[in-house]
Amino acid sequence: MSLAPIDLFKGWPATHLLPINRFKEAATKKLSDKSILEEAFGYGPDEGHFPLRQNIAKWLSDFYAPAQPIEAERICITGGASQNLASILQVFTDPLRTERIWLPVPTYHLVYRIFEDSGFHGRMGGVPEDESGMDVDALEEALERFESSHANESSSGHYTAKPHMEYRKIYTHVIYCVPSFSNPSGTVMSIKRRESLVRIARKYNALIISDDVYDFLCWTPGSSTGTIGESLKRFVDIDRTLDNGPHDRFGNAVSNGSFSKLIGPGCRVGWAEGTASFVYGLSQAGQTRSGGAPSQLMSTFINELLESGFVQQYVTTELIPQGRRRYTTMSSAVSEFLVPLGVTFSPDHEKGAMAGGYYIWLNLSEPLTAAEICQNAEKTQNLVVGSGDIFIVPGCLAPGSVHRGLRLCFMWEDSERLVEGVKRLAVVIKAVQDGGHV
Repeated sequence: MSLAPIDLFKGWPATHLLPINRFKEAATKKLSDKSILEEAFGYGPDEGHFPLRQNIAKWLSDFYAPAQPIEAERICITGGASQNLASILQVFTDPLRTERIWLPVPTYHLVYRIFEDSGFHGRMGGVPEDESGMDVDALEEALERFESSHANESSSGHYTAKPHMEYRKIYTHVIYCVPSFSNPSGTVMSIKRRESLVRIARKYNALIISDDVYDFLCWTPGSSTGTIGESLKRFVDIDRTLDNGPHDRFGNAVSNGSFSKLIGPGCRVGWAEGTASFVYGLSQAGQTRSGGAPSQLMSTFINELLESGFVQQYVTTELIPQGRRRYTTMSSAVSEFLVPLGVTFSPDHEKGAMAGGYYIWLNLSEPLTAAEICQNAEKTQNLVVGSGDIFIVPGCLAPGSVHRGLRLCFMWEDSERLVEGVKRLAVVIKAVQDGGHV
């Protein structure tokens, strides 16, 4: 009898966790409100539905408690984090003037094509990562080497692929990362490194694009609220105040937020936060000027959920307890069945790490490789897991530990299947270690 499939690779929230009935209520309420129908079914303002921008600003201010309250003028509605990343590149980079994209290794694998579509094929640089996130010293050394070696051949300032526009600035470099509960490694970048990264970005005219999509999802046992707002600041918050604030009206950081990991990927609603000038420039992307604000109708539904306090309550009382339970279930199973086989993992709250997001990152013992284990797992156990190889920046060398890395998602499958999946993985690892077959 064949084994039922188990997918520990898919980075989606389980369908039964989504607030479907509450969505229906929000949609019915807004579709019954004649005063908003014209705006809801229209193209919408460039920056997005203004009431939603206001409520997101208030929500973020309450959560992060920044030194300065967040105003609606700092918020732009997007079609989700991926769509917004593409829009940021369209407006604020130029393939003839922007030199390089810098990413941590390992990094979120589906961003590579977005950068390549914007003209950066072969121009992505990998930066090593440790338990405190991207190694900013290694990044600065790489930037310095790059600038020195390209000093006489740089085309910056001589040729452009895009016309000059008052609403935008072209950055020389882009730094992409997921600083909190990183995909795939689950690491949290320390506040010291975040501050250092902002200073580096200012020095080298770089834009930090941070996917802050997991910030609300802290699973660390013992956390009363599940938030990290008081303990870690986003790059955009640091850029507002560090060393007397931004060096120009555009700043050096933009925060990419999304409702996909919270209340449903199909919503296709997210937000960007940056300086008022940056947000306005982002709203002037050609696709927005032509097609209107992203997800305008759905934005009115999301706004009702935020305005009523439902999103805030749902995250705190439903999603965080569910996520904490799933993380604890999987991490306990990994400790019981995989650690005895020489596997280590992160984040491990038992060792003081802050746990959150969607993923646990495994490190296999030598001489095992992720590719071999993944192939055997799918073939013999009907089990899908993420091989570390796909999280390596294209064209870049990676430490051997990444080739031995596996990403497991604990938010898609039910708790019982999480344990069963880890058990099956243990069967595969033990068989390969013994030199035999499953």
